Amino acid sequence: MPAPRTRHLCSVAAALALTVAAPATAASATTAASAGSGLREVMFVGNNWDGTADVIRSSGDFAKIGRVDVIPDKAQRMAEINADPIKWIYFTAIRNGVGEGHDQFADDMYSTPDGRSVVVSRPSFADVVSIDLATGKINWRFPVAGYRADHMAVSPDGTRVAVSASTANTVHVLDIGTGRQLGSFATGDKPHENIFTKDGKYIWNMSIGDVNTSLDDPGWDWTKGDRHITVVDATTYKQVKVIDMRQRLDAIGLKNFSDAVRPAVFSPDESKLYFQVSFFNGFLEYDVAGDRITRVKTLPKNPVTSEDRTTWVNDSRHHGLSMNPEGTKLCVAGTMDDYATVVDRATLQEGPLVTASKPYWATVSGDGKDCVISESGADQVTAIDFATGEKVTSVPVGDHPQRVRLGHVQADWTGPSVG
Repeated sequence: MPAPRTRHLCSVAAALALTVAAPATAASATTAASAGSGLREVMFVGNNWDGTADVIRSSGDFAKIGRVDVIPDKAQRMAEINADPIKWIYFTAIRNGVGEGHDQFADDMYSTPDGRSVVVSRPSFADVVSIDLATGKINWRFPVAGYRADHMAVSPDGTRVAVSASTANTVHVLDIGTGRQLGSFATGDKPHENIFTKDGKYIWNMSIGDVNTSLDDPGWDWTKGDRHITVVDATTYKQVKVIDMRQRLDAIGLKNFSDAVRPAVFSPDESKLYFQVSFFNGFLEYDVAGDRITRVKTLPKNPVTSEDRTTWVNDSRHHGLSMNPEGTKLCVAGTMDDYATVVDRATLQEGPLVTASKPYWATVSGDGKDCVISESGADQVTAIDFATGEKVTSVPVGDHPQRVRLGHVQADWTGPSVG
């Protein structure tokens, strides 16, 4: 049965309609680190299928700096899985389902404020680990509830990391330095994206339901589970609000749209939330204070993309959304349509469609000038100029890059020591 819908008070709505000036992006999560000495801003690229993270420059030519093995304990983890029939069943199901025939070893990652470690969620191993960037060894490991770890978010001060435990309908919040659990909270079915508000007071979690069934026709949407946004107090981890997009979609006549909220991004003042939903080639705008969907942007379809929804990866059509620091441009990864494009936020007019192979994520460069997408089908990341909408450069990375996050390493770092 769906979880009860929490009726929010006006005071809670007002508290959530924040009006401060800087966007809640990965860049703000590393503010503490940037103030320190001897650190270098970089981008971490999680290569999900080969279990590595490439470290590249955060702007300019995005050249590769080093690589980290995020599964140094693979033999030990596999021995545990093979010894437990239930773990083995889930491990195999991940490989044959969301993994598209591959194991998922590197979903999401953030560096610690001191730039000495990177924290990685590993879906197939159902855990989060901290890896020492100097030695490549594991500092700590946190097994999540259930059998799969997914998207993470880091607090604005860089000290806490929230991770979705997708089969347990739970989000864990961990101390990024020690791995100690600080709290947890319940979500809808299959928690996915997490976002800290930029003042660190709230966490927004988006649950996407069951994306692995073939019941993808709108008439069967009800079988996908209980999908909603859960907003919690980031100190007490108590629920303060639930937003069911089904009701908001129905209110504007979009009864055939999925209510599974995928990647999302706030406007700089956090008065608007822009989000993608399953099966849709485009995105929607949600007014936080007004609690309603205000605009819908439909983007072009690729004529060679099959209209058979069961062929789309994990119910995605478009998966990846970012916004430039000024809040004037959105960057959209058109995953199944094999392109990315920059959209003017005021007019919702898209720019050039930049050809890309199954782009899976979109983020912002360290200098804020470019949108950086992961091309999971081409094993590269590509930068697109926010100002022109044109491609800047592409950089080869590992097998099936997905999440790309800004972070820091020590200024002289080139990779873990060998031996």
